[in-house]
Amino acid sequence: MAILIYHLKIMASIMRVFLILLWTMVQQNIPQAAGVQVFPPVNFTLTVSSLAQVLLHWEPNPNQEQKNYTIRYDVKILSPVPEEYDTKKTHSIRTVALHNGFSAHVRTLLLHKDLQMRSDWVKESLPPPPGAPGTSVTNLSCVTRITISSTVSLHCSWLPGQGAPEDTKYSLFYRYETYTEECQDYIKDKWNRNTECRFSVTHIDPEEPFFKRKKMHNVQNNFVLLKKGIDCPIKEKVNVPRNVTVFLEQNDLLATWEKPISPFPKECFEYEFYLFNLKSGNKQILKISSNDFRLQIDVTSRYSIQIRANHRICRTRGFWSDWSEITYVGQNNLDNSVTWILTVLCVSTCCTFLLVAIICKINHVWSKLFPPIPTPSNKFRDPFPIDYERARTCTSETETEFSSFAEDLYCSTLDNSVF
Repeated sequence: MAILIYHLKIMASIMRVFLILLWTMVQQNIPQAAGVQVFPPVNFTLTVSSLAQVLLHWEPNPNQEQKNYTIRYDVKILSPVPEEYDTKKTHSIRTVALHNGFSAHVRTLLLHKDLQMRSDWVKESLPPPPGAPGTSVTNLSCVTRITISSTVSLHCSWLPGQGAPEDTKYSLFYRYETYTEECQDYIKDKWNRNTECRFSVTHIDPEEPFFKRKKMHNVQNNFVLLKKGIDCPIKEKVNVPRNVTVFLEQNDLLATWEKPISPFPKECFEYEFYLFNLKSGNKQILKISSNDFRLQIDVTSRYSIQIRANHRICRTRGFWSDWSEITYVGQNNLDNSVTWILTVLCVSTCCTFLLVAIICKINHVWSKLFPPIPTPSNKFRDPFPIDYERARTCTSETETEFSSFAEDLYCSTLDNSVF
């Protein structure tokens, strides 16, 4: 027991000596550290330098001692997205959404070998942009699509604020890197307010994030009410698969197609294959990761087929493409049945009309339904009854008698004219 106590005392003495030596080394490595005061930066400002961009700027404290020390700065972004970092510069640029304001802190960081000394924080903030309550847009969504010319189109839509008056005007901008553009092609609602925007060609790389800004102007009050940057997640809507070909090989249905228009290889896409049996009404949607497909089917049925695409790998999944045009395959039993029914109806109708016509002819129905029109009676007295009788006689006699009568009539008339 006495030996154990003795060893404990020796270990305690060694520990005290070690602590003393460690303290001495620390004091040698930080000469004059205890007498150095760390001052916070001065003239800290926040400025909106561009679309959805904030410039943080400050200056070193003129009272700060810099001999034998390294000066850096701690920056803490509080809102809208918390972030912490350090820099040796006296400025910093952040790209953020500004519709909820912006707030940041900065402080001086003094470094000497392994020692770090910090000043107090300097705080600054930007309030949310001014605007009439209830006029800010909601449900903003944007979709990109790769065009045939390998450029990116952009389509954005939004809902006007519930409190937005009918004369509210919304304008949309997008920014990609240093390029900013305002929309020129709007779609309007029934109150003539902009609610959609289309960019047929942009400078956007769909794999990179970018920001939009909306500016809302109240025409009635004639001043800008709202001007803010809004971070909107962008999704790509994949183009429709091309050159879809479907055919039958014995009891199998074979389908092939080409990948959508895109710079990505065909391995980056997946597909949904929609198969509808027109005979039974059964529907199937099959997921496929290749550009061809084989399926055993009922060859006595007729099918309609459609295909759509989406990203599987290579990039973030977007919206499914539209369905391809409907393609039909299989026996057209349904069409044959309809044709047969129409043919039977036409023949039956013709035979019925013919039979009715024969019956009507036999029973003199037509003469009863459509009797002959009688000759109208002459209610006016003939002013030349004698000549009329002679004319009737002439028409009933032979040609010779008519000629003789004509001569006699001519002579009689001549004699009368002489006297």
